[in-house]
Amino acid sequence: MLEEIRISSLGVIDSSTLELGPGLTVITGETGAGKTMIVTALGLLLGGRADSGAVRSGAKTARVEGVVVAGDLAEFTQAVEEAGGEVEDNRVVLARNVTAEGRSRAFVGGASVPVSTLAGIAEPLVAVHGQSDQHRLLRPRAQRDALDRFGGDPTARLVATYARLHRELESTERELDEVVVTARDRAREADLLRFGLGEVEAVAPEPDEDTALAAEETRLGHSDTLRGAAEQAREALSSDQDAPDALAATSTARTLLEGVRAHDTEAGELADRLAEVTYLLSDVAADVASYASRIDTDPARLAAVSERRAALSALTRKYGDTIDEVLAWAAQADTRLLELDGTDERIELLRAEQGRLRTELGTAAAALTEARREAAGRLAAEVTAELALLAMPDARIEIEVRQTEVDPPAAGTVGPLRVGERWLRHTRSGADEVEFLLAANTGSEARPLHKGASGGELSRVMLALEVALAGTSPVPTFVFDEVDAGVGGAAAVEVGRRLAQLARNAQVLVVTHLPQVAAYADRHVVVEKSSDGSVTSSGLTVLDAGQRERELSRMLAGLTDSDTALAHARELLEVAQPARALG
Repeated sequence: MLEEIRISSLGVIDSSTLELGPGLTVITGETGAGKTMIVTALGLLLGGRADSGAVRSGAKTARVEGVVVAGDLAEFTQAVEEAGGEVEDNRVVLARNVTAEGRSRAFVGGASVPVSTLAGIAEPLVAVHGQSDQHRLLRPRAQRDALDRFGGDPTARLVATYARLHRELESTERELDEVVVTARDRAREADLLRFGLGEVEAVAPEPDEDTALAAEETRLGHSDTLRGAAEQAREALSSDQDAPDALAATSTARTLLEGVRAHDTEAGELADRLAEVTYLLSDVAADVASYASRIDTDPARLAAVSERRAALSALTRKYGDTIDEVLAWAAQADTRLLELDGTDERIELLRAEQGRLRTELGTAAAALTEARREAAGRLAAEVTAELALLAMPDARIEIEVRQTEVDPPAAGTVGPLRVGERWLRHTRSGADEVEFLLAANTGSEARPLHKGASGGELSRVMLALEVALAGTSPVPTFVFDEVDAGVGGAAAVEVGRRLAQLARNAQVLVVTHLPQVAAYADRHVVVEKSSDGSVTSSGLTVLDAGQRERELSRMLAGLTDSDTALAHARELLEVAQPARALG
């Protein structure tokens, strides 16, 4: 909801603040006082085209600010934060600057943003209906969405079912196209995998086999050197030639210390330790002798190991740095090959799923069309009845729900949707095109809204539509600029009553010159001229009860102090009181 609009140097307005609230707010004032500048200011806040001519004469920049109460507008709040703006105290400030040279800047929550971003964030908040600005419900998509909302929960469920099936069909057909288009590549990949798996299977490597064979090949290649070193080491530990060795030296040292054990316990302890060393040297000498005896020169085994290592190296050059990595690749390749070999089966399954989804989608589309046509008849009747009360007694609204037939698709291709016996163009929203039509006079042909009515008539059509759609519209604020153009008397009273009815479900702002409409307002704002013909900072004034009577009397008779006009004004206010949105 808009809480406040601040305007400076825009048109005839120097500096003014318009405080708004829930319910119906009307803006009145003498011709040329600047009433429509309020609508112009809103247009700028909604991202409309900036006109340097709207900048007040003598000013460098015009500025418009709007304070929006975020409330439960979750999508609006998210959009503000994504744009870099801030929500403070549940409020967001939107702003637009226009220079006298025509340059424009936009701000959302304090962050400078492109005008297109401001439009995307702010436009869903306000629906403007005026002599030159009837845009929201003139869009085909908005008309279809409005009809679906009017249809209520039954239509909403059908829309959701259709949308779900459409998403599933899109996903299935996308996967099917990918599988079919890549079938040749998949076959080529499968052949490569089979070849690689055949190579690995032919070699049949064992885990860590490459490491073990490398160690064995090194040992076999240096067997003579290893055996010679081992025999010399054994001789140094325990000689067979009565040469000095480690065991003999250790035994001699032990014997010497044992001989003096009785004289010193420490000497005895050292003798014991030498005994342990003697045992260890004896064991090591035996192990070294055993090792030397096992080392044989085996050229045949060396050749076999080298040949095996060459086979393993051929695998590691292609499929991994180590044999363990080669085995891991083989496991993955085997799984992937199973997937690729199932391509034909996958294609058949996807085509079966495609057929099922298309059948169900066609059924859902037919049900949705039927629901929309039923809702279209009810909505058209309600709007037509509203128009009769708004001084358009001969007008008739028609809502056309139509489909576009196309030729059947070629075999194996996708595209149109079969609904019953017809092939129809379809989108994510159904197979229907929805269009609101107006026949303004008896016997006239119903035409699209923007072609079938004048500006004033179109404003009333929009009012009738918004009243009929009240409670289902997601727009929190409606603005009507001289919706009452060309009407008066009882019709004007009905316009006021309908505006008040709409204001029970949304915030409504109306620029009007009719006292019958103004009487239904919950808040009355007057635009006053200063003595020099311009609007000052106090040009926008919220009227109290007495001021409101005088303003209505001025609108009725051009007089503010006429007893008759004042009495008539009080009567209008009393008649309107029960119907006001806020009571």
